[in-house]
Amino acid sequence: SGCSVYVFLQLAALERQIFDFLGFQWAPILGNFLQIIVVILGLFGTIQFRPRYIVVYTVWTALWVTWNVFIICFYLEVGGLSKETDLMTFNISMHRSWWREHGPGCIRRVVRPSSPGLLEDYSYVSVTGCIIDFQYLEVIHSAIQILLSLIGFVYACYVISIFMEEEDSFDFIGGLDTYSYRQPPQEHVELKPVKPVGKVL
Repeated sequence: SGCSVYVFLQLAALERQIFDFLGFQWAPILGNFLQIIVVILGLFGTIQFRPRYIVVYTVWTALWVTWNVFIICFYLEVGGLSKETDLMTFNISMHRSWWREHGPGCIRRVVRPSSPGLLEDYSYVSVTGCIIDFQYLEVIHSAIQILLSLIGFVYACYVISIFMEEEDSFDFIGGLDTYSYRQPPQEHVELKPVKPVGKVL
C-alpha cells in the first residue's frame, strides 16, 4: 500500500502537464505524458505482482531524473543554455513558460506596438511585480519531481527484491516437499502388459 500511495503522489505530473499545456511547451508535455503512463504501469505492476513492469518504471525513473536536471540547467542557463530559446517548443513556436506571465503577484499588461511594420494583432506583453521569477518556479517543479523520483527509485528496487524473494521461496504444488508423511512417494511404478484386443467377427 505504501508503494501505491507513492505512485499516486507521482501523478503530481498531472499538475505540471496542465500548466505546460497552457504554455504550449511541447517537449515537457511529451515528457509528462510518458511519466504519467509509466507511473500507471508501475502501479499496475505492484498490484498485479508484475516485477517486469516495475523494472520498466525504475529505468524510466532514471531517464526522468536526467530530463528534470536538464530542465533545471535550461532555466538557470547552465552550460550555454538559454531560457529565451524555443527549445521547449521544438522550435515550432515562440511560446514560453506559462509562469512567465501568470506567476504569483505578476501584473500582465498588453501593449500594442506603434511600429507600422508590425501586424496589428501582434502585441507586446509587459509583466511586472512578480514575487518569484518564472524560471525559479520551473526549477522548483523539476526539483520536486527529482526528489519524488529518487524516493520512488529506491522504493521500487525494494519492492522488486521482495518479489524476487517470494518467488524463490514459493513452494509449488506437487513439489518435492509437498508429500504427506502418511503417504511417502512411490519410487517404482509397476507396469503391466496390455493384451491386444482381437477383432470381433
